[in-house]
Order: sequence, then structure tokens, then C-alpha cells
Amino acid sequence: AKTCVSVADCSETSVLRLRTLQPYVPLRRGPSESVSAARHTGLKGAGTQSEKGKACKAEKQCLTNPCQCGYTTCSLILYHDNMVARYYDKVKRVKDMMKQLLHTPEGVRDIYGTEYARKVEVENRIHSVLSLYGYQDIQTPTFEFFDVFSKEIGTTPSRELYKFFDKENNTLVLRPDFTPSIARCAAKYFSEEKLPLRLCYAGNTFTNRSDLQGKLKESTQMGAELIGDCSVEADAEMISMVVQALLDTGLKRFQISIGQVEYFKGLCAEAGLDEETEMQLRACISGKNYFAAQELLVERRVQEPYMTRLLKVADMCGDMCSLTEARAMVNNDRSITAIDRLEKLYQVLSAYGVADYVSFDLGMLSKYNYYTGVIFKAYTYGVGDAVVKGGRYDKLLTQFGREAGAVGFCVLTDHILEALSRQKVELPVPEAPEVLHYTEETFQECLAQAKRIRGEGRPVVLTAATGGNR
Repeated sequence: AKTCVSVADCSETSVLRLRTLQPYVPLRRGPSESVSAARHTGLKGAGTQSEKGKACKAEKQCLTNPCQCGYTTCSLILYHDNMVARYYDKVKRVKDMMKQLLHTPEGVRDIYGTEYARKVEVENRIHSVLSLYGYQDIQTPTFEFFDVFSKEIGTTPSRELYKFFDKENNTLVLRPDFTPSIARCAAKYFSEEKLPLRLCYAGNTFTNRSDLQGKLKESTQMGAELIGDCSVEADAEMISMVVQALLDTGLKRFQISIGQVEYFKGLCAEAGLDEETEMQLRACISGKNYFAAQELLVERRVQEPYMTRLLKVADMCGDMCSLTEARAMVNNDRSITAIDRLEKLYQVLSAYGVADYVSFDLGMLSKYNYYTGVIFKAYTYGVGDAVVKGGRYDKLLTQFGREAGAVGFCVLTDHILEALSRQKVELPVPEAPEVLHYTEETFQECLAQAKRIRGEGRPVVLTAATGGNR
């Protein structure tokens, strides 16, 4: 009852609400009194009830023209404070907006200066190796139809895709992986007579992860795909090309781990596992989660000796001796054929002279379900994840209407740069450009000199001299 309800008409800001908690104390202002004096006195004095009632009726008029109504109250101060609060609130919003504009979203970053020069140098070195093996460049769209990366294809889960719609209401996605795009392109444009195809690519991929764990949502990849060749020699060509590319970037300490998806699938079929259980077990073993794998097999009542054999797959890694042990553990043709292929692959890699960089890991199972045979990953010191990933996908092209086996790999360029930095490997970067300062009188002379230097293949910057006569 002691607070003027008309004050709420001014605003609803927090400042105003706090100030309106003060008692409503109107004051009659005489002709000789100033507005500031009336404000000051009005906050201290106390009017009668009749004065209060009259002030409340004249409240709105008082705010717009206090001289006519003859009254002034704390509402004048509240109105002033409200304007100030609005101003500072607007300033704060502008500052917050500018701050947001200067930062990148989570999971992406800017690359510039020396770091970008080092990245270009690494990409050029890798591309040079791919070209020496006869691989030709191909460029696919940054976004594709959703079906290219659907569950049936066996690539990135839908929840990790960046999805959006075009004007025709088609669902599109930013590519999370190059391989399905290359397979689609090969099935569409290249005939049987042109097989085998050797294609290479470079570009960015996009994955919408919620648990980043230091990983980027946008990453640069380079890679190669050999389409239409199902031989073990094709597998060996890919792996030897990876070794050569890593050596050319400057890395010396790395290892190529080779697995075989068919060995695991044959063992699962021998144990009588259904497809759902196989996929769940595959995820557990791929993540080296032994206890989750054991719990799953107990829950599905898998009998011995198959439970022990399936769990042992996670630890089956090493040299050729591990393959001998793996062969003795199974009794199905599918797994035995997979071991035979790995042993032959090792012989071809020895002929390439890269066998010292190779080890075997039958517990390595990719999250991409389109892999059907040999899979491999390259690891090096200073990076927690693989710097190269690849494998054989003999059934992927059938999703796009073409029967053709294929094998390929991708190099994670950002991981390569991180490894080179951690291992303190120096990369040559372009020299700083020469700077020529000119004045109005010397411009023609400096321009001719700059043309000569650029003609020699050296960089030069032409800039105005500070304080020169212009």
C-alpha cells in the first residue's frame, strides 16, 4: 500500500524492481524549487495520505511533464536509472556478441602462419608419394545425401553426423569419411574396363562427437583407394605406401598394426553368435574392454572353449608367432583362410622391405562395418590415436550397384603434425619474403626490382616507406 503501483509502467528491469521496493513518498514542489532539490527532498520527506493519492493519479503526467502536475517522486529517479540500466545492458550484449564472434565453435580451430606452412609441407610430401605409386587425384563433394553414410553402408553412426535439409527437403550430411564417397563416385563414373582404379584425395571430414577428448570435429585427411584389385599384393602396396609416406614426412619411430576382420567373424560363427552379439562383442574387443566382453558372453551363455577363445582374441598381437598361435585356436575354414592371407601378406611386405615396421593384432577391429578383410593402423610416439587407418572393403561398392573389391587408407594429417611436433622433427617452411620500401619518388624503381625478384621465384613484398613523401 506504501508503494506506487504506477511505477511498474516504467519498466520491468531488475534495477527498477529493486528501487520500487522503497516507500512511495511524493512531495509538492514549489515554483522556486529545482527538480534535483525536489528529488532529494522527496526521498527523505513523508507526505500525507491525500498527497499520496493525488500523486498516484498524476504519476504518468509527472514523469513526462513534472512542471504541470506539480509533483515529483522517486519515480523520476527510477525512470532515469532504468534508462541507464538499459544502456549498460545493451553495451554488455554487444561485448558478449563481439567476444563470441572472435572465437570458433567447440571442436574446430584456426591454422595460420608457420603451423599452416608446416601442414602444407606435410601434405605435399604425402601427395608426392601417392603420385609416385600412380594414384590420381579425385575430389568429391563436402556434403552428400544421407543414404551414402547410412547404417546399411556401415560407416559413422547417424548421431555423429552433421545433418541438414536442402530446399527440396532432402536430408544431407557433411562427409564424416571419404571412403563411401569414393566408392559412390567409382561406381558411377568408371566402367569395368578401367579397373583397377588408383585414386587419391585430400580434404576435411566432419564428425559431431559429444565426448571430444581432445579430438577435433573437423579434421584434415589424405588417402588413397585401390579399387578393382582383390589380391594380397594390393594390400601390400597400400601398407608399403603408408610406410613410405610416413618416412617422407620425417617420422622414424612408428609401427603398422595389421588385423583381419574375417578371423574374428569366423570365430564368432564357430561359437554360434548371432549378428547383434557379434557387433556388441566387436565393439568391446576393439575398445580393449575385456570385462565388458566377458560380461556379454556370460549373459549370452556362450559355452567353453569358445568363450575363452573369443576373449583371447583381444590379446593376440605380436609377430609371426602370434599367427601360428591363432591358427591353432580355431577349427573353421574362414578364420584359417584369414591367417593364410596374413602370412602371405607378410612375405610380400618383406619383398617391399617394410616388414620391420609391421606387427599383427587380431584384436584390432574397426568401428567401420564395411571392412571385410585386412585392416591396419599406424601408431607413433606422442599421439594417443592412430595416425593412419585403412583396410579392405570388398562389399562396399555393391551398395552402389557395382561388384568390385577395394582397399584403401586415410592419413590423419592433424595427428601427423602433432607427432612431428612432439618428436621435435623440423620441417622446412618457406623463407620470409624480402621487403622493399618505396616512396613516391622511388616507386617505379622498386616495382621493377620486385618484378625481377619474383621472376627469379623468390617472394617479395612491396610496401610504402614509413614517413615517406607520398
